[in-house]
Amino acid sequence: MRPTVRSVRFAALFTVTALASTALAACGSGSGSDPDTVKVSFKQSTDNSIKVMDTYLGDIKKQFEKANPGKKVELVPTKAPDSEYYTKLQQMLRSPKTAPDLVYEDTFLINSDITSGYLKPLDEYLAKWEDWDRFIDTAKAAAKGQDGKTYGVPDGTDTRGLWFSKDVFAKAGLPADWQPRTWDDVLAAARTIKAKVPGVIPLNVYTGKPAGEAATMQGFQMLLYGTNDGTTDPLYDKGGKKWIAAGQGFKDSLAFVETVYEEKLGPEVSDALDPNFGTKVRGELLPQGRLGIALDGSWLPQDWLEGSGHEWPEWSKELGLAAMPTQHGQAPGRVSMSGGWTWSIPAKAGNPDLAFEFVKTMQTKANAQKWYIANSGIAVREDVAGDPAYVDAQPGIEFFTDLVADTHYRPAYPAYPKVSVAIQEAMEGVTTGDKSVEEAARDYDEALKEATDNQVVRK
Repeated sequence: MRPTVRSVRFAALFTVTALASTALAACGSGSGSDPDTVKVSFKQSTDNSIKVMDTYLGDIKKQFEKANPGKKVELVPTKAPDSEYYTKLQQMLRSPKTAPDLVYEDTFLINSDITSGYLKPLDEYLAKWEDWDRFIDTAKAAAKGQDGKTYGVPDGTDTRGLWFSKDVFAKAGLPADWQPRTWDDVLAAARTIKAKVPGVIPLNVYTGKPAGEAATMQGFQMLLYGTNDGTTDPLYDKGGKKWIAAGQGFKDSLAFVETVYEEKLGPEVSDALDPNFGTKVRGELLPQGRLGIALDGSWLPQDWLEGSGHEWPEWSKELGLAAMPTQHGQAPGRVSMSGGWTWSIPAKAGNPDLAFEFVKTMQTKANAQKWYIANSGIAVREDVAGDPAYVDAQPGIEFFTDLVADTHYRPAYPAYPKVSVAIQEAMEGVTTGDKSVEEAARDYDEALKEATDNQVVRK
């Protein structure tokens, strides 16, 4: 998603009282008011025509209620951009009066919410669930806390790469089988599009605080993790358990973002800093041939499938796919980032046992496969990943699954959400031109010290 908070997070962005009242309205009397009803909170698309999650959960609800006479499922949608969703979710989790029985958690928030005491460990349930052995280890690890306990059941993962319009490339005289080897190749293609195809945005790289985690992960980390040899984490020193201050790779990544917006190779800054710009990219700019290159996620086709509201059956013929290259083409030659979402049970849920039964219904092989395909996700169940019916179900699945070999995962420790905000602020500074790369990097270092209690190392 999705990609997907902050314990002290976003306090400056939203009025707590307003959010609390929103959460109260969303969850009514909380999860424990009816022992026969399981309340399931999920992130609803900000695009009213996109009903992928709604449709899927509606089907699971019917299955569950049929298999469990007398039990009911209440779906509780939260319609908001990513950053607002995370904040509203946190508000709901704080009280038994507002906590649902099941929540949809972005994996980068798990440790932060665990530390805050918002989530219930699921180990006692997982130990009795045979299907848990079907989940790949990396996906299980993404839902595990620093205490070694598991706090969520993953419903898929993702990778990221470059999407490009074959029509725009043809008009610009660029190859239909484009595969850039370096960052300079990406910028060169964008400059060619700007010069030869007027009226088209050459390149989109998400940026700034309004874009939230999309800026950090789809944008900045897809650059940063391609600045070294791919064997070490450029954000976090696992051995020393410290966060890494802004070095040359960090500054080079900011410089790339600066170049995109300074040379007007990207969208207008006001558009780039619109929290709903990602919806526009998927729903308008790519389908209408108004965007040349998009640095984005594997899940985009979910918006274009039959019944999605933005049906675009020709997308696989009209769009090309390329791996994001490393900075100078150094090994391994390409870079990707992976995340994902999990289903978690709040610590203050009223009906946790019923909630896990609902999870088991969602995560049968058949239902999991149905979701991976509908959501354009990458399977985290081994039995689905090896099923030809899944592999052949949608163009692009094989390409994005292949990127897993060179993908990276965020250091999703408790401080990460605040570190992510600091990255977004640095990006926004160079996007608007309010800060130079050096100034943005210096301010990032100060924010990093504050976010991590000075657990910072310079390399």
